[in-house]
Amino acid sequence: MTDFMTPSQRSYAMSQVKGRDTGLERQLRSELDRLSIKYVTYPEYLPGKPDIVFPDKRLIIFVDGDFWHGYRFPAWQGKVPPFWRKKIGDTRLRDQRNFKKLRKLGWKVIRIWQHQIKKDKDAQVGRILKALEIGPQN
Repeated sequence: MTDFMTPSQRSYAMSQVKGRDTGLERQLRSELDRLSIKYVTYPEYLPGKPDIVFPDKRLIIFVDGDFWHGYRFPAWQGKVPPFWRKKIGDTRLRDQRNFKKLRKLGWKVIRIWQHQIKKDKDAQVGRILKALEIGPQN
């Protein structure tokens, strides 16, 4: 598959992709705000600069895009050009290294995928509440 964009068009398109404060992250944070649950976002001192952090509970949430972070990547990696295979493969390795570092530091790490939020955002909020040991909110 060849790219239909020129290198400068591709560069511009890629520069518009957000790495933080995505719509998915805002959806989850909005629910947490509604429930008056306090958290920190993108702390630079932690490996991987997690999306949502609950320091008191030592809980970290990563909100990952299915494509960018390679959800079930081995099943579809052959369908993307070599550039994307390398880029997504490198991202997956980086994610694994960061998860391992965080766990060694005593953090519990939860990864929430894009499709999970789109399918059932409330269930994902429930996962967070369960990990925080907070009962269902009414």
